[in-house]
Amino acid sequence: MVDSEVLSGQLLANEIDVVHESAKRDHNIVVVNTCGFIDKAKEESINTILEQVELKQRGKLDKVYVTGCLSERYRGDLESEIGGVDAWFGTMELPLLLKKFDADYKSELIGERLLSTPSHYAYLKIAEGCNRTCSFCAIPLMRGGHVSRPIEELVKEAEKLVRSGVKEIMLIAQELTYYGLDLYKQRRLADLMRALAAVEGLEWIRLHYAYPTKFPMEVLDAMNEFPNICNYLDMPLQHASNAMLKAMKRQITREEIEELVHQIRAKVPGICLRTTLIAGFPGETEDDVEELKGFLERMRFDRVGVFTYSHEEGTSAYELEDNIPAEEKERRAQEIMEVQQEISLEKNQERVGKVLKVIVDKKEAGRYLARTEFDSVEVDNEVIINTTKRLKPGEFVNVRITKAFDYDLEGELV
Repeated sequence: MVDSEVLSGQLLANEIDVVHESAKRDHNIVVVNTCGFIDKAKEESINTILEQVELKQRGKLDKVYVTGCLSERYRGDLESEIGGVDAWFGTMELPLLLKKFDADYKSELIGERLLSTPSHYAYLKIAEGCNRTCSFCAIPLMRGGHVSRPIEELVKEAEKLVRSGVKEIMLIAQELTYYGLDLYKQRRLADLMRALAAVEGLEWIRLHYAYPTKFPMEVLDAMNEFPNICNYLDMPLQHASNAMLKAMKRQITREEIEELVHQIRAKVPGICLRTTLIAGFPGETEDDVEELKGFLERMRFDRVGVFTYSHEEGTSAYELEDNIPAEEKERRAQEIMEVQQEISLEKNQERVGKVLKVIVDKKEAGRYLARTEFDSVEVDNEVIINTTKRLKPGEFVNVRITKAFDYDLEGELV
């Protein structure tokens, strides 16, 4: 999404009309920006390319270009299998893609993006690539090693986003906690957070994709120091059985993870911890699944997502036999989510009667949907507000929680 926003910003600066996913169909050129992360994303990318090629064959489009991770990883195969695409580009070939439009890559355009999100929130990509060697992950194959962006550049981009109406930014990278090691020879995520927290008008800063091994605890100090840094941490753990963690090359044990979670909660009481897990990794046994469920019951994370394992060429896990059928992976994922569903409901029930500050995202079916600082966009809970008062997206209001559901809250304006 961020890469598409940057591309669109560059095209606009070169006086080329551009729009994200136009419904009007008044465009003559399409750029498909693909994902190659897991099977479902690859399938969606290929289907989108085929749809656009078909439109071109019917005379509705002049050109179809393809860029992004799938194109980076499988360009040769795709070129021979899908005709009708005018050119393919990898993840690092934005200047080449712009040349197709006789456009120049303008390096001075730091932070000039055409947002595809609602105007009150945006993602801020602080680094690209990853130096980790997790056995299931193909990201380093598509994105290369970790490259941090300088703090000054990121502050400048945040300031531009705020001027355009953004109130909340979500810090993203393939691996957030490695930030700064390549550029400054030390982890500097906490310093970056402090610099961003000083940006006037930036109300919420949220952290996504932290890595548990050698977690920089000073990040939590920064969280405590600034009210506009959300007490929220998204830290994908992937599993909790030591056998699986070892096979996944996660460089951490379950005992160390539990200790880290206790330390984080002790340092930032009331912090919202989100994690993601993988079900059906090669060699996973029923005992491993039971261990993972027990871990969830003990740790009681606020938010959890579960993916089924995707067997990716070029990863070290690809040498293992993908020995668990797809439907069994789904069953295990469902079983794990059922444990979390109960925890989520109990945690939501604890919020009934409390007054929470929320940001309004949109109006849907006559009611407003908002989020607390403990909820990120699209992946977490929403707060339903029933009111006749007119609210604007991006507005902050206080809501008294009156009802709790598995994954949502309902409340009234205070």
